[in-house]
Amino acid sequence: MTTFSDPPPASGPPNQPFNLGMLINDTRYRGYTFQFIALIALIFFFGWLVSNAIYNLAALGQDINFSFLGQPASYEIDQTLIPYTSTDTHMRAAFVGLLNTLLVAFLGCITATIFGVLAGVLRLSKNWLVAKVMSVYVEIFRNIPVLIWIVIISAVMSQALPQPRAFRGEDATATMVLWDSVAFTNRGVYIPAPVWNPGSGIVVAVFLLSIIGIFVFRRYAKNLLFNTGKLLPVGRISLAIFFVPTLLAFFVMGRPIGLDYPELGGFNFRGGINIRGTLIALWFALALYTGAFIAENVRAGILAVSKGQTEAAAALGMRPNRIMSLIILPQALRVIIPPVISQYLNLTKNSSLAAAIGYMDLTGTLGGVTLNQTGRSFECVLLLMLFYLLISLSISALMNLYNNAVKLKER
Repeated sequence: MTTFSDPPPASGPPNQPFNLGMLINDTRYRGYTFQFIALIALIFFFGWLVSNAIYNLAALGQDINFSFLGQPASYEIDQTLIPYTSTDTHMRAAFVGLLNTLLVAFLGCITATIFGVLAGVLRLSKNWLVAKVMSVYVEIFRNIPVLIWIVIISAVMSQALPQPRAFRGEDATATMVLWDSVAFTNRGVYIPAPVWNPGSGIVVAVFLLSIIGIFVFRRYAKNLLFNTGKLLPVGRISLAIFFVPTLLAFFVMGRPIGLDYPELGGFNFRGGINIRGTLIALWFALALYTGAFIAENVRAGILAVSKGQTEAAAALGMRPNRIMSLIILPQALRVIIPPVISQYLNLTKNSSLAAAIGYMDLTGTLGGVTLNQTGRSFECVLLLMLFYLLISLSISALMNLYNNAVKLKER
């Protein structure tokens, strides 16, 4: 009778004593050996680069020194999220530039997602005109460099919008909008600024809890639908959770949050918040440009879902918007999210083009004025690389967590 047994290992019996020759001859260790050799070679290569840079700097009479970060910056920054003056240090100027970069990246990613999802869905519309208009938007913005769009939008804002003096006098040629609370000028957009009075913290806390409550309710409604088939009016209840608790807290606390409206005084507006035109131009140029690429990712994700599922949902009497939100998009996300992560990273790195229109982001402060004033090019470029690396890795990590949360899971 023939018997079968497991084949012997590829490299000798399992009880064979270990020797150095097994690192090359034994397939169990050979891969680790080559990886270790490659790691050592890579470490030596980067060590050679660093030592070569230090030697060349020493030959030029320079050393690697970051003490310049504690010196006064001696330059102004027009758009700041935190208090800053020209007497502050280069470190604070770099931090202001970092916050400006994060602001543009945050606003741009949100707006680009909205533009991209709308354009991607509407490009598949059965309405011929709507589909063609979205196709024109995608093709135009994808095939023209983003720097050109930044310059165009900045030029339009500076030339087409009126000067502040146009709002002065009885024969003013420009007027404020939204009950005289918002002014669009060539120096930026002026909007009301919140005034935080005692008790405003409670209202803000209720507002944040309301947002958390919306996510909790939507998850509950989704589980209820999948488990029992009962469909709740998610949209109306979500709006109620968003507005009602915050409004009740606002009036119960005696309306502690007020508004400081911009008013024309002298040669410019005073009060309120001034959103500089350079910020708006950079924001919308990056959002429109990146949104065109996200639209194609969304369209590819939707087309990846089998038409049979759409037809089956329609046969059950589901409305088109329900089919899109409950059937198509949840499955399309596994195709959409990975390339969208790359688009978010590209948008963040493209924000460094802000120097073309004078917006002081991280590249404009640390990699621009600070570098030119101090002459510490190696240190400034090294810090720039470190900051952008940390920002990109953080965005990638957060989006990968979201990707793991929404991907299809087998039961």
